[in-house]
Amino acid sequence: MASNGKGDGAHFALDDPLKKVDPQLYEIILKEKSRQRHGLEMIASENFTSAAVLQSLGSCLHNKYSEGLPGARYYGGNEHIDEVERLCQQRALDAFGLSSERWGVNVQPYSGSPANFAVYTAVVEPHGRIMGLDLPDGGHLTHGFFTQTKKVSATSIFFESMPYKLNPETAEIDYDKLQETARLFKPRLIIAGVSCYPRDLDYARFRRIADDVGALLMADMAHVSGLVAAGVAPSPFELCDIVTSTTHKTLRGARAGLIFFRRGVRSVDRTGKEVPYDLEDRINQAVFPGLQGGPHNHAIAGVACALLQAQTPEFKLYQTQVVANARRLAAGLKARGYTLVTGGTDNHIVWLDLRGTGLTGAKGELLLEAAAIACNKNTVPGDKSALNPSGLRLGTPALTTRGLTEEHFDTVVDFIDKALQLAKQVVAVSGVKMVDFRRVLAGEQFAEPATKLRGEVEAFAGQFPLPGLGEL
Repeated sequence: MASNGKGDGAHFALDDPLKKVDPQLYEIILKEKSRQRHGLEMIASENFTSAAVLQSLGSCLHNKYSEGLPGARYYGGNEHIDEVERLCQQRALDAFGLSSERWGVNVQPYSGSPANFAVYTAVVEPHGRIMGLDLPDGGHLTHGFFTQTKKVSATSIFFESMPYKLNPETAEIDYDKLQETARLFKPRLIIAGVSCYPRDLDYARFRRIADDVGALLMADMAHVSGLVAAGVAPSPFELCDIVTSTTHKTLRGARAGLIFFRRGVRSVDRTGKEVPYDLEDRINQAVFPGLQGGPHNHAIAGVACALLQAQTPEFKLYQTQVVANARRLAAGLKARGYTLVTGGTDNHIVWLDLRGTGLTGAKGELLLEAAAIACNKNTVPGDKSALNPSGLRLGTPALTTRGLTEEHFDTVVDFIDKALQLAKQVVAVSGVKMVDFRRVLAGEQFAEPATKLRGEVEAFAGQFPLPGLGEL
């Protein structure tokens, strides 16, 4: 028995349920479950994982320390933990059609950002040079983002970063300019990866550019890994040296990260001698003991379960529907007169440009959230501030998991349009300042239409199932 910390004499047993032990926390979780069920989750980096993955996350594997790699742990009692991690490694290779002779994988990163930083630590080394897509153009913070006055990402603090950008005419990656800049900058590593870019990447062009300047090529497929596993997006594995990913976005697993690295022969020198890849030990040692402590074994188990699910016919059908829904969403918004960066999508992301509408990304996000639609404000090409961006990022993986198809997304488009039109009405009263926008939105004038729209969204969303473990 143990005290609850309040000093009032209450006690709990270690096997008592959360509802009994901590009713305050229990009620908060119930509220979040209700929000997820009765809202439209359209954040492109979010998904709803399966009950089996959640069971893995809540298992006794959480209790065990296992620093080191399978067969080489720093603690005893890890024979079954080794089984779990080896199973996850094999399933990671199987899910992407990889052989263990040509590829290895580290499944211990806590998430995608630590995975990326471990790669940089291993192969770029302090103050080495990297190139990644600029954040306002759809890249990720960990690809080296910095501003004129601040090094925002740790990547830009510890490494020298040079961004590549989109072509202002096409709004697609400017590969010609990337090659030109790479020849001048001479990076050690080029990153082919995105956070908000709705088009397929040309890995062959990235490979040619990397070879031209003697750089390693890393793909960050965090957003599209589920699409890649299902064969509905180009695979980076034939052309890249290193591939990283999160596991909780389109892959629909537990929150964690993966690092795939090449094995075998990298090149043949002038004398005909084979030069092997030397990535495996460097990357493994960068993860531990370089940057992390004990791996999260319950998360590794959840990833292993998700990777098994990713090899099923049902998963391929799901990912096909994810893309179909995104294209329907994009077409519906364009038909309503909205501008999309690149004009459409090849994947699960729809990138909405609100410039010229009188709205900012922050105002659009706030009104959509008031209507029970969750998305995120996002920079668009040309933006100067990530805190006050001009766009919205929308995604279809989570709603597709709940069973929405193209016809349902026609209704979703209608809800988004109603919310943004209402936001324009609020701006007409409030002016441009965000503090005034919040005040007017919360006032009596817009209480009734906002509440009415939220009710319509919640009634619609509540029709669709939400995977999980009982009431939690």
